[in-house]
Amino acid sequence: MASSSPQALDFLKRWRPRARKPLTRAMIAGGISGIMIVGQAWLLAMILHRVLVEKQALDTVLGLIVLLALTVLARILASYIAERSGFAAALAILPKLRSALLEKVDRVGPVGLSTRPTGEVVSALAEGVRGVEPFFSRYLPATAQAAMLPLGILAVVAPLDWISGLAFLITAPLIPFFMVLIGKGAEALNQRQWLKLQRMSGHFLDAMQGLATIKAFNAGPRMQQAVAEAADSYRLETMRVLRIAFLSALTLEFFATVSIAIIAVLIGFRLLWGEMSYQHGLFILLLAPEFYLPLRAMGTAYHARMEALGAAERLAALETMPELARPDEMPASMTGPLLRHAPALTIEDVHLAYPGERTGLTGITLAVAAGECVAIAGPSGAGKSSLFSLLMGFVMPDSGAIRIDGQALETIPLAALRRSIAYIPQQPTLFTGTVASNIALGDGNPDADRVRRAAEQARIDQRIAGLPKGFSTVIGASGHALSGGEAQRIGLARAFYRNAPLVLLDEPTAHLDPETEALIHGSIRALKPGRTLLIIAHRGETRALADRTIWLDAGRVGLAPADASA
Repeated sequence: MASSSPQALDFLKRWRPRARKPLTRAMIAGGISGIMIVGQAWLLAMILHRVLVEKQALDTVLGLIVLLALTVLARILASYIAERSGFAAALAILPKLRSALLEKVDRVGPVGLSTRPTGEVVSALAEGVRGVEPFFSRYLPATAQAAMLPLGILAVVAPLDWISGLAFLITAPLIPFFMVLIGKGAEALNQRQWLKLQRMSGHFLDAMQGLATIKAFNAGPRMQQAVAEAADSYRLETMRVLRIAFLSALTLEFFATVSIAIIAVLIGFRLLWGEMSYQHGLFILLLAPEFYLPLRAMGTAYHARMEALGAAERLAALETMPELARPDEMPASMTGPLLRHAPALTIEDVHLAYPGERTGLTGITLAVAAGECVAIAGPSGAGKSSLFSLLMGFVMPDSGAIRIDGQALETIPLAALRRSIAYIPQQPTLFTGTVASNIALGDGNPDADRVRRAAEQARIDQRIAGLPKGFSTVIGASGHALSGGEAQRIGLARAFYRNAPLVLLDEPTAHLDPETEALIHGSIRALKPGRTLLIIAHRGETRALADRTIWLDAGRVGLAPADASA
């Protein structure tokens, strides 16, 4: 697999300035810590030289000991500030990053998101955002420390002993060289690991969303095996990444240890030959581990960079998705629905094409009178769902005009427009919560009387009365299970509770038995007064509820087929 794309690097670079202050603070604290390291080594070498070589009494070096203790405390404090600042940098970015991506998802809209597996989008928003955190909290501070501290130590050691300085200069590049060499393999493995994670998330999410269908067709063991295989594949990929990480850490530790040993041998011989003072030799020997420590830390943090690049690859792909949804640039100043009565709709020569050259609508023109119930029919791909998506602002037309009561659709605040629409899909989603909260969806303080009336109008009140706790019964994925027809009537109850003047129904009787279909038809008849209804309908019985039927074919208004009465 190829290495991370330039888009991933650009993505991380674009977000880096948002953490400029904490990163600068981390660099300053790291620099102070480096100064304290040099001072600590010099003071310790001086104290030991005076006590062990010059045989001075401890009370003569008491001031140096106190100064050494203060230096150690200052180093600990500076290191703590540097580490906290690194995490502060991540905290400064992650909430804004997640918020920006959620706004991007909103601009892409449901139609644009339907081209991607749901698990991939959810994984990017959850795991992907967390995956870039080590880049800002660990890798960038470690890189700054690795750039400053070794150079500072080299600048101090070289004037004292050019041989030790030369040894530092020769051995230091070995660590970043092998870090990059091994990291190239880890980068490809991290990409594969993220791909496996997305597949596992997708399998698991599909299983959860289709749990009722899986049980109905006794496909549980097969889906369980698919999820298990995806999880095992992700486990194996994670172990490969860990294997490379451990190999890298071992290699870096090996070269650092060998380099320190070389410095120690050189200093030992020169002390033996009397070419170096004990204080200078001990000082350089104490600094040797500190010289290689930030390089080793950067080597460890380099894997955080690889992980962040793998995550940024997915986030950059999400960020570049085409924005199909209508932007909400106008403030919705109204608190209630924009439309107070059943609106009239006018669609004039509207064209709509999706990315990938797929055509949705081609010059469609139609008019719906106020309070009219119109059935929209046609074969699959005729443009029925595209028409609904346009009305709800999920996509924008390439050309043409859409007017509601004579007002251009794009001039209506998006939030107010959607408050004026009740949309019932083929399979309404039941969220985990009480029956009442599902009917009063989006209302933080549901009106119990309105909920009860909405349930009665949707012909679902008797079924709710038979539930263990009535309207307080928890339904959804983690609660009491309802059938497809019962879920459809919950969706209709939402429309009654919402009391929106424009109602869009997408094949409300698809896959239902005749008895349930009759109940749904009765509820639709109850919805009609005082509202404008558009119903995507394939069945003749459902089309019979409408005042008229508009036939679509290949994105255009066409003639009814010969078997239209079927």
